[in-house]
Amino acid sequence: MACSFSAAITVSSAPTPAARPLAAAPQSVCIARSAVATTARPLRLAASRSARATRLVARASVVDDLPLVGNKAPDLEAEAVFDQEFINVKLSDYIGKKYVILFFYPLDFTFVCPTEITAFSDRYEEFEKLNTEVLGVSIDSVFSHLAWVQTDRKSGGLGDLKYPLVSDVTKSISKAFGVLIPDQGIALRGLFIIDKEGVIQHSTINNLAIGRSVDETMRTLQALQYVQENPDEVCPAGWKPGERSMKPDPKGSKEYFAAI
Repeated sequence: MACSFSAAITVSSAPTPAARPLAAAPQSVCIARSAVATTARPLRLAASRSARATRLVARASVVDDLPLVGNKAPDLEAEAVFDQEFINVKLSDYIGKKYVILFFYPLDFTFVCPTEITAFSDRYEEFEKLNTEVLGVSIDSVFSHLAWVQTDRKSGGLGDLKYPLVSDVTKSISKAFGVLIPDQGIALRGLFIIDKEGVIQHSTINNLAIGRSVDETMRTLQALQYVQENPDEVCPAGWKPGERSMKPDPKGSKEYFAAI
């Protein structure tokens, strides 16, 4: 696995992500217990390597045996890179304010990962119009994230991103969300949609070689927001804004099927 930034990762013995067979994600989850934070945006910090080198920590809350979807997301607090600065990100800061797209990817300076990360960045304004923040997470350090952001896209880098990349060097966040591959120490391609109450409403997990669709993430987010705004309706398969929804009862479903 190529990485041009010497301080990026310590998992030098891990195989190339795309070459691994299907790995089952752990089923344990973390449930957030923390109160709603009062700040609307994460605190920006100066990108001083020497001053921050001993503070590469990531924390996630305790583990319970509950499914992720339909329950409170594990709270997380960790350093991240945004706008070429080091910032602090806390998931609970968004409760009551924004939806969150939280996605995990295996490693910086790899192959499928930059196609996903830049695709989300290129569509960021659309998520912003839906009152949604995007957060990318990997087990790499903030220094590796920074080096990757500072690398041009034509050279395999990311260029400037419109959302933060979170550093999960302790792997506690990946473990809390059930996407850590224990024998490799990296995360599967997990994606979670978290609503404004901090509840996980959607999750998908792809194996390492399979990239995700921003279009499908957007469609699912729009469907979620629609049913939350219209709690007496449900969205059928492939639903998009403007299309017919369904009443979840015998009469309503007959009306739907008669109309299509």
